[in-house]
Amino acid sequence: MSSLSHFDESGASRMVDVGAKPVTSRMARATGTVSMAADTLRTILDRKVSKGDVFEVARLAGIMAAKKTPELIPLCHALGLDSVVLDFRVIDECTIGIESMVCVQARTGVEMEALTAVSVAALTVYDMCKSIDREMSLGPFVLLEKSGGKSGHFLRQASDQRLGK
Repeated sequence: MSSLSHFDESGASRMVDVGAKPVTSRMARATGTVSMAADTLRTILDRKVSKGDVFEVARLAGIMAAKKTPELIPLCHALGLDSVVLDFRVIDECTIGIESMVCVQARTGVEMEALTAVSVAALTVYDMCKSIDREMSLGPFVLLEKSGGKSGHFLRQASDQRLGK
């Protein structure tokens, strides 16, 4: 079990001790999609959803979620995030793409914060539109890029981004 950093030699779960690691600039980008009926997407774009501006509420939910990631995922470190940015784009007449970018100066990365931001933003889109389209589908959610720290830079291959048809 020693190759899995969240387990000790006996298999007990643990929070990784990052105290000796240097503080470095860290960044992570994640993406995901929400697929829906074309009429639902038109309603969102026309800002006619009764609950409000779907993209702005989802953006705020994603930002809040990134900040609360250690409350949702048990072994994540609490980090004072420097920035969280969420963007939305129309991929086709039935699909919204959501992308997050999270930055921090810290001893550990922000991949989970970026993925949490995208996931909760997608859930918020669903919540705000479920009264008009219960058949929406969410995902996949993927890490696009991360930088900083000992493992260095990761960039998902363009053919594997599963977004941006």
